[in-house]
Amino acid sequence: MSLKSSKIFGTFSSNIFNLRQYKCTKGSVTPIREYACLKLGKICRIAVDISVPNNENKTFSRPRAFYSTTTKNSVVSDSTTIKPSDPHDNNDQKLKLVDTKTQPSLKDFMMGDTGTKSDSIYRGYEHIPYIDESLVSRGFGRKVYFETYGCQMNVNDTEIAWSILEKSGFHRTLNINDSDVILVMTCAIREGAEQKIWKRLQFLKSLKKRRQQSKKKSELKIGILGCMAERLKTKILEKEKMVDLVCGPDAYRDLPRMLSITQSGQTAVNVLLSLEETYADVMPVRLNENSRTAFVSIMRGCDNMCSYCIVPFTRGRERSRPIDSIIDEVKQLSDQGIKEVTLLGQNVNSYRDTSVSESFNVTNSDQTHLSKGFRTIYKTKKGGRRFSDLLDCVSRVDPEMRIRFTSPHPKDFPDEVLFLIKERQNICNQIHLPAQSGNNEVLDAMRRGYTREAYVQLVKNIRNILPDVSLSSDFISGFCGETEEAHQETVDLIKLVKYNFAFCFPYSMRGKTHAYHKLSDDVPQDVKNRRFMELINVFRDNATIVNQRQIGQVQLVLIEGDSKRSIEDFAGRNDANTKVIFQKKTIPSLENCDEFKPMKPGDYVAVQIIDGTSQVLRGIPLYHTSIRDFHRRTESR
Repeated sequence: MSLKSSKIFGTFSSNIFNLRQYKCTKGSVTPIREYACLKLGKICRIAVDISVPNNENKTFSRPRAFYSTTTKNSVVSDSTTIKPSDPHDNNDQKLKLVDTKTQPSLKDFMMGDTGTKSDSIYRGYEHIPYIDESLVSRGFGRKVYFETYGCQMNVNDTEIAWSILEKSGFHRTLNINDSDVILVMTCAIREGAEQKIWKRLQFLKSLKKRRQQSKKKSELKIGILGCMAERLKTKILEKEKMVDLVCGPDAYRDLPRMLSITQSGQTAVNVLLSLEETYADVMPVRLNENSRTAFVSIMRGCDNMCSYCIVPFTRGRERSRPIDSIIDEVKQLSDQGIKEVTLLGQNVNSYRDTSVSESFNVTNSDQTHLSKGFRTIYKTKKGGRRFSDLLDCVSRVDPEMRIRFTSPHPKDFPDEVLFLIKERQNICNQIHLPAQSGNNEVLDAMRRGYTREAYVQLVKNIRNILPDVSLSSDFISGFCGETEEAHQETVDLIKLVKYNFAFCFPYSMRGKTHAYHKLSDDVPQDVKNRRFMELINVFRDNATIVNQRQIGQVQLVLIEGDSKRSIEDFAGRNDANTKVIFQKKTIPSLENCDEFKPMKPGDYVAVQIIDGTSQVLRGIPLYHTSIRDFHRRTESR
């Protein structure tokens, strides 16, 4: 059978190109290559070279997206018959596309070919008959250099991206000058974070230009990943011509294919958000193999829609990993010698695993129990295993592994979570409780779902159950409409609660948010900065008092590594997550023991506190210990 090479051209009005959902439903098609060409502006142009047997019709299916052809008024939808060219017709240079259905509806985007919802765990891309997997999924030993900015979630995302690329044959390098690919994991939470990345891109552009002038090294590719990629999409390509790849938080599985596209000189973009993607079946590869601590992502996205926050627009809707996959990952980390795991999520304590509700006898009538006096802008959710169920299971994996979680929302702290923290020795006695403001009018404008009075009552309830709990919080200075009186109420709240840690930021308006569309950013920048510094100073004064009250206490500390200021000292963290500095030396292997041994990262040691500032404690190491032994001896005194 003779073959004739032809092309299919199409455009995506959504700026997203993604060919992985095409399926050959009749016959076979021999692949030549796949490539994508981005036309800067508002559309992406897709071109696929294929070889089609003459005089034979082929039908392809695209259930999740549609594209318009180069012919006006012609739209290819779910099923399109492709008629091959007549080999004797010289004027027929392209395949003719004949519509067989109308454009797909929203249902088509959310359903597969069978019309049913896809599996809650995304299993990866299906095999595409006309694309040679060896050409689009292999790294061929290319070296990847990662740079990560922003929160712990971005660190975990980088580890997920690296896991996917490593399996595809890429190698990681710690030397940027040796890299073939530079991937920047970005943050978009504030304007300052984005400006830092724009400045960094200028350096990367110069590095790429120098590489282009050098004939000895391969061409350098630059990719932007994460929240900034999702927020700005193709605007990054328009502003920075040297960027080759833009990949959103839910498209990391597509990285090998996208990088193969860039090899042909084209630009790749995939910023499609998902209602399902949790990377539950991807085991992250830790970037710092020597670290004794690790992060485990348990859910993604956020449904709270606070008026100032860009997260729902860069991370999508809330979806939780199945509990079994989380437990499996924690077990593997325990086997690797990890001594502390932090459970991660944009709204970590709203975790809800509905995939196993029947197995654990959780009925759909079970409603969420919010903290007293708190509300949501969405309907109360029902069913599934909750955060307390997950925390219970994770804490049982290894009694000698510390468990932390971040970042929670104050609305999701029912008493069962608090009593579980009190009961389990390896769940750290530390809670992050973001307040954002101490004024009711500002809280209402932020759409936080609570009042100052409800928040203070929650703090009292937490301290009644956990008397020695360490509390931390987030605060925004200069939010829309904030008056001096409102600012002073926030200052008073910091003084009242006496936080161990506080993370304060001047307000930075973000596009797409409710505040961007409905509110006015009417507080001058100099006023924002002054209020920001006032919050910082008040917090530091109170934190110094809180930490100095700990002088004389013996605390359990996990050694993390050398102190940044002196190689003669170790740095570790206590149960409250406060950094503790102490001298390196040999200490007893147990309390009141004559056998001495040196300390090393990953060891639990008992440390007597001798001094404290607003940020750091200093102490004297006494003896080696464990979580259970330390608490047993403490309770017996």
